Amino acid sequence: MNEFESETPSDLPSTWKFWQKRRYVVVLMAIIGFSKLSELNVDIVAMTENRIVHYDNGTVVHERYFDWSSKEQELIVSSFFYGYILTSLLGGYLGAKLGGSLVFGLGIFAASVLTLLAPIAAHAGLYTLVAVRLMQGMCQGVALPSIQDVWSRWSPPQERSRISTMSYAGTYVGTVIAVSFSRIMASNFVWESTFYVLGGIACVWCICWLIIVKRDPEQDRRISKEELKYIQSSLGLLQRSGSSTIPWKDIFTSKIVLAICVAQTAAMWGTHTVITVLPTFLRDVFMFDLGKAGLVAAAPHLTMGILLLVSGHCADHFQIKGYLTTTQVRRYFNCLGFILQAIFLLLAAFSQQSFWSVIYITLSVGFGGMAFCGFYVNVLDIAPNYASVIFGITNTLGTLPRIVSPILTEYLVKSKTAAEWRLVFYVAAGIYGIGTLVYWFWCSGELQPWAKNSTVNSTGVSKDN
Repeated sequence: MNEFESETPSDLPSTWKFWQKRRYVVVLMAIIGFSKLSELNVDIVAMTENRIVHYDNGTVVHERYFDWSSKEQELIVSSFFYGYILTSLLGGYLGAKLGGSLVFGLGIFAASVLTLLAPIAAHAGLYTLVAVRLMQGMCQGVALPSIQDVWSRWSPPQERSRISTMSYAGTYVGTVIAVSFSRIMASNFVWESTFYVLGGIACVWCICWLIIVKRDPEQDRRISKEELKYIQSSLGLLQRSGSSTIPWKDIFTSKIVLAICVAQTAAMWGTHTVITVLPTFLRDVFMFDLGKAGLVAAAPHLTMGILLLVSGHCADHFQIKGYLTTTQVRRYFNCLGFILQAIFLLLAAFSQQSFWSVIYITLSVGFGGMAFCGFYVNVLDIAPNYASVIFGITNTLGTLPRIVSPILTEYLVKSKTAAEWRLVFYVAAGIYGIGTLVYWFWCSGELQPWAKNSTVNSTGVSKDN
C-alpha cells in the first residue's frame, strides 16, 4: 500500500474545478505574485539602447537616454543580486516566525514601491539607481523563501509538486511579459512608463494578496469545511509556534539539506548562465542578433514554465498512484532533469547552426522544470515547519552563481571564439554532474528526526523505500 492509499477517492484532490478550492485561489495569487517579482526586475535595455531622435530643425540623430558603459550597466544589474543574497535567509526566518503570507506580500510591496522610484533614481544619478536596485533586491530576497511557509500550511503532501511548480512557473511567465511589455512601452511611450505601470499593478496585487491569503487555512473564512478537513487530515496535526526554537545545528549538519543546497546551486548556475549568455553566445559564434527575435529570446522561459507545470503534475500522479515513493520522485525527477540539461548544453556547445543551438539551449533550460520537482519541493518533505528557513539557506547559496557565473564567463571568453564558449558550457554541464551525484546519494523524502519534535500525528509524512 502506498502512502496515500488511506485516502478515499472522494478525499483525493479534484483539481479541475480549481476555482472552487481555496488552496488553488492561493496558488493563483502566488502565480501572479511570482510574475510580478520578475516583471519588477525589468532590464535596462530601453534606457541605454540607441533611439532615433528628430529635432525641429530637421536633424536626425541617434541618442541614448543614459550613456552608461557596459561596466556601469553590469553594476546596475548585479546590484540587485547583491541585495537579494543578503536577505534570503532573513526572509526564511521571518516567514517561519511571522507567517509566509505576510512576509511574501510585504516584500513584493516594498519592491513595487522601489520600482516606482527607479526612474527618479536613474535621473538622479548612476549610484542612486544602484542603491535603489540594491534595496529592491533586498526586498525581493525575502519573498521566495517565505512562500515555502505558505505551502507548508496550505499544500497537502500529494499536491506539493504541482502547487510549488505551478506557483514558481509565474516567474518565467513574468519574465516574458516584462521583456515584451517594456519593449512596447518604450517604443510607444517614454521608458519610465514601464516602471510606473508594472510597479503600480504590483502594488495593487500586494493589497489583494494581503486581504485574500491567510497564513493558515483555519484562518480563512471562505474555505469550505470539506476542504479544510482534507488539508488538515493530509498534513496531520502540526504544532505551529512562532516562538519555537529553530534547530540550526541539525539543519546545517543535515546531509539532505546539503544535497538540496548543492542541487539548487547547480540548477541556478546552469539556468542563469545559459539564459544570461545566450544573446552574446549567438552573436559571437553565429553572428545572430537575438534582440531582433523576440520569440526566440522568450522560448527558454516559456519552455521552462510549461515543463514546470507538466512535471509537477506527473510527480504528484506517480506518488498518488504509488508508482514511486516521495524519495524516488525527488531523486528521479531532479537527477534526470540535470542529466538532460547537461546533455543539451553539450549539444549546443558543438552545434554548427544557430537554429539547433537555440533548440538545444531552450530544451536545456526547459528540463530544469523536472529538477524543480526535486530540490525545490524537497524542503517541504523533510521539515515542513522549517521549510522557509531551510530554503532561505539554500536560496542564499543558489544566488551565488548569479554573481560568480558572469565573472567566470568574462574570464573564459576573451577572444569570443566557439572554443572559448564551449568552456562555459563545459563548466555548467560539469556542475550539473556534481549536483546529480550529490543529490542522488543523499536525497530523502522522509520527515527528518530533528523536525519531528514539532510534529504530532503527521499522517501526511512520506514513507521511504
